[in-house]
Amino acid sequence: MKNQTSHYVELLIHEMQLRNYSSRTIHTYSELMSKVEIFYSLPLSQITLQQFKDYLLRRITGESISTSMINQYISAFKIMQVDVLKQDWEQIRIKRPRRERRLPVVLSLGEVERLIALTRNIKHKAIIMLAYSSGLRRQEIQLIKPSAIDSARMQVHVVQGKGKKDRYTILSTKALEILRLYYKIERPSCYLFEAQGKKGSPLSDTTLNCIVKQLAAKAGIKKQVSFHTLRHCFATHLLEKGVNLKLIQQFMGHVSIKTTSGYLHLVNVNPSSVVSPLDSMNV
Repeated sequence: MKNQTSHYVELLIHEMQLRNYSSRTIHTYSELMSKVEIFYSLPLSQITLQQFKDYLLRRITGESISTSMINQYISAFKIMQVDVLKQDWEQIRIKRPRRERRLPVVLSLGEVERLIALTRNIKHKAIIMLAYSSGLRRQEIQLIKPSAIDSARMQVHVVQGKGKKDRYTILSTKALEILRLYYKIERPSCYLFEAQGKKGSPLSDTTLNCIVKQLAAKAGIKKQVSFHTLRHCFATHLLEKGVNLKLIQQFMGHVSIKTTSGYLHLVNVNPSSVVSPLDSMNV
């Protein structure tokens, strides 16, 4: 049984590698399918559609797994059925759950300013200022290299971001000043931000989240923040300053404008500051 299980998981991994999925997605999907096999003590080729649905229902009712994880299970199962086992997905198709419509937490300009001002550690300050001012994802901060900071064009080159896509986003002059000071002190060997005492190793997810959470507590911010909150703040604050939504989409690396437009619900605009287009005409 063990050999059969590893055999189908390996086939799944090979298929995803051929299709150029990210290493993180490959790891996640193979882990999820392994859990299904272990639960039923059956190879994936013998697990029926109904068994898979029953397994998901157990996870949903027993552990309250997120909508995102349910979708990951379905996506992994689809690759296994269609690309590995050569089944017709139209005959199997599993309806995906409705997405939870929760607005992300966003800090005010004053709260972000307080967060940065209270940061004494030069590395932590550089991380927060770059993430906030350029709208970078946590993994993008982890894997960014010094060469990505283009001071001549005042841009940050995001190499192989989410979906293995490259993009350019803006570089803040204030962030650049801190980055230069930090670089002179730390002299990282590979990644721009490396683990303490481990040259050439990127920072962990836990470390980055802890940096933001601890600083938020120090700043007296009661909101439930994470490292990703800095990215939400970047998009929302640009919208509040009147930056074009399409430009923000490019900076954020969103495939769909619908994703970016979600930040419109978070914008804090004073209606009295809006001038009617008629009032700018000579009529």
